[in-house]
Amino acid sequence: MIKSDIADRLERKGNLSRTKAVYLVETVLDSIKEALLKGDKVEIRGFGSFRVVPKKSGYGRDIRRNRQLTISGGKRVKFRPGQDFKKQLKKQSEK
Repeated sequence: MIKSDIADRLERKGNLSRTKAVYLVETVLDSIKEALLKGDKVEIRGFGSFRVVPKKSGYGRDIRRNRQLTISGGKRVKFRPGQDFKKQLKKQSEK
């Protein structure tokens, strides 16, 4: 599913115009992105939570020159599904 698919569903289920549906999707995603960039945790009850976690630096290998490279650390977004979502996934896998 991509962003336009979400807008399509909003358009149909919410009885909205295409422009309003796309605007809503963009607004929600921008809000989530801004919160994560500030370092806040984003929690959507029944779905899950997103948070930014540090990523360790490590080592890699340049096989052409046979040298070891340092790969710098950074940040990544981690998603943790909520309990309701986990239950639904478990039921689906049992079928």
